Amino acid sequence: MKIMQKYFLAIVPRGEIQELATSLKLELKEQMNIKYALKSPAHITLKMPFSYNEAKEKVLIEKLENFLSTKKSLKIKVGGTDTFGKRVIFWKVQADSSLTELQTDLKTFCKRELNLVDELSDRNYHPHMTIAFKDVKERDFDEAKALIQKSDINQPLEVCSVELLKRLDGKWVVIQSLKMTSD
Repeated sequence: MKIMQKYFLAIVPRGEIQELATSLKLELKEQMNIKYALKSPAHITLKMPFSYNEAKEKVLIEKLENFLSTKKSLKIKVGGTDTFGKRVIFWKVQADSSLTELQTDLKTFCKRELNLVDELSDRNYHPHMTIAFKDVKERDFDEAKALIQKSDINQPLEVCSVELLKRLDGKWVVIQSLKMTSD
């Protein structure tokens, strides 16, 4: 039987960046009941959520592993706060063209090899790390943004893998870390 599950591909930082993002998300939940962003670890999306046959999950992982093993690790920086309108508050991601090239190559690979649809947000790539979205009420927006800005994050990050996340019990969980080549 064909059971379709939701997956997406992202850079999921570990350590200090993840801890600070989670701490901010918890503070937003406590102070303003903003909790939707807690459904996933802090991440930089590379391929928007897509449906895939769960029975072929191992094949999906193998194909992605083969593809990403040919990609070089890269360096980025997470620093500063910005917004998309009055609905999304995020940390900015600064990177050279290697991040955009990785996302473009991954998008093309997913379309050709996995028969995935090219989403609008896949075509208009704007790397960022969301801290609050979807359930941010307009009355709380400025206060939430100010709280996130106080974090004053300015962290370099070496990206050595891309994570495959799967929606399980209403949350996004990393199910596989897909290694890239080191310099």
